[in-house]
Amino acid sequence: MYYQLVAQCVQGLRNLEGWLDKAEKCASAKKFDVGVLLQARLAPDQQPFIYQVQSACDYVKAAAAWLSGQTPPKHPDTESTIDQVRLRIQKTIAFAESVKEAQYAGASERKVSVSWIPGRVIGGRDYVIQMTIPNTYFHLTTAYSILRHNGVDVGKMDFLGPMMFVDA
Repeated sequence: MYYQLVAQCVQGLRNLEGWLDKAEKCASAKKFDVGVLLQARLAPDQQPFIYQVQSACDYVKAAAAWLSGQTPPKHPDTESTIDQVRLRIQKTIAFAESVKEAQYAGASERKVSVSWIPGRVIGGRDYVIQMTIPNTYFHLTTAYSILRHNGVDVGKMDFLGPMMFVDA
């Protein structure tokens, strides 16, 4: 189950990479610097697009690591260009995909510490259900909404990504 859940979150990051392509095309067509979108936000008190991407990546890599008994790789939040953002996504995907299904054995019994609640842990199952999935999709949805709000031509199928249909 954990392997598939992380794989689903990775697919969300792959979809996000496609949104970046559309953001670049939009900026080129409308003749503005695509970097403007990195600091775009929907509300003044909301974190910008770049933060949403960094956070989505952080939740995916943390889940892959903690649930497989590893420590997540460190990716400092220093990105300032769309190419650097794309690299962050690619590094996250590469790490998550390097974790093999067998490494998730015992994930539900693993205890995960969270930095903002010292001395407390959360079980692997609850970590995935209560933190990984909702936070990953919160940040992906917010990133998507920021791009769409700023005129990038993304739609529901861009959010969902490719689907593997079979003949009936």
